[in-house]
Amino acid sequence: MQLHRHPELLQRLAAAHALGTLRGGARRRFEAIAREHPAVRAAAIEWQTRVASLNELQAGAEPGPQVWTRIQNLVRADAEGAALARQRQGAAVAPSTGWWHSLALWRGAGLAGLCAVALALALLPALRGELERRGAEVAALQRQLLATPDVRYVSVLNDDQARPAVLITFDPKHNRLSLQRVGGYQEAADRSLQLWALPPGAAPRSLGVLTPERLLQLAASESAVREVPALAISLEPLGGVPSERGPTGPVLFHGPLIHKQI
Repeated sequence: MQLHRHPELLQRLAAAHALGTLRGGARRRFEAIAREHPAVRAAAIEWQTRVASLNELQAGAEPGPQVWTRIQNLVRADAEGAALARQRQGAAVAPSTGWWHSLALWRGAGLAGLCAVALALALLPALRGELERRGAEVAALQRQLLATPDVRYVSVLNDDQARPAVLITFDPKHNRLSLQRVGGYQEAADRSLQLWALPPGAAPRSLGVLTPERLLQLAASESAVREVPALAISLEPLGGVPSERGPTGPVLFHGPLIHKQI
């Protein structure tokens, strides 16, 4: 199935893949198609960017059963110690009058205080560790948000036979064009590929000269691609030509530039 020819289905699968609800064989199949088709890969990148900032911190962990067991053991040991002390004294304690002098009242208050202290001591390391872990997660998420590309523009440039050759994305947050060669074309050693913006009603404007690497980045401002409907790549002399001259060699690849509204 040519998934890139079904935009609505492609968007649903890309969203499910980014959210983690696409699993098993379906997920592996989608990732295999994305490796082969730039349009599918571009949709996956777009949805991953959309949900990258939606990650939430994990819920706090409840105290383990060993904490409550420790509290029960402390309470039981205190009660057994008090009973043993009474047996050793061998004397009955005369009951006091009034609730304020009730031995049961003060013993219960003492046990409650002991439980509170034991619980606090048992939970303090866990709470401190939880706070430190959450602080580290927040810092990691902040670093991830700063480093995550904000992909707003996507373009797939094809050759004359409609075969994809170059996948291009633009990140306005970092003012960066990312280009990935997905075809098998390789220019000669004395030639260079040059990227051009094709603004409506104006002459082509150079966006940079490509190096032979399959994955490269070019610095560019958003004003250079805003309101530009299409991009093209021409074959030029080594090092490219000045922007004001426009393309002097054949245009090998071209395609629309899609602006993704957020």
